[in-house]
Amino acid sequence: MNPIMHTIVVGILSYVALIIVLRVSGKRTLSKWNAFDFVTTIALGSILATALTSTQVSLAQSVTAFIVIVLLQFVITFTSVRSRGVLKLIKSQPTLLLFKGQYCDDAMQRERVVKAEILAAVRERGMADIEQVHAVVLETDGAFSVIASAGEYDSVLEGVEGVSSR
Repeated sequence: MNPIMHTIVVGILSYVALIIVLRVSGKRTLSKWNAFDFVTTIALGSILATALTSTQVSLAQSVTAFIVIVLLQFVITFTSVRSRGVLKLIKSQPTLLLFKGQYCDDAMQRERVVKAEILAAVRERGMADIEQVHAVVLETDGAFSVIASAGEYDSVLEGVEGVSSR
């Protein structure tokens, strides 16, 4: 088979196989990204690119590689639900960036976040004054959560780095 035809046939079949593997693997594979999910996605993309461009890699090898990567992700996420150590290894902790209108400068510097990014998240929430904000948290996927008002116990901030010191 000539290289162009190989790319077309293997590309279509690999793409279909990847979609099937991702659908079977569940929603977690396509969830918002943390570093672990990013690596998995890059690996899957690399496998697909190799399948498309290399005549020396068979379709069976590519599909096997897809399955191995998704199975590894499943095993690690399955284990992380049951082991605090594995969870800490693959998932970072959310970080408090602003609390009761006051910036957490040390946390902002450590997470490489500037005030403008926090203000943008607050504006996105439709708030006009930083004093209205109870907390801003940098989540494990890189998103900002803006909490407008406090409850009696701040239970939504449980597990957020920097909360216990407040």
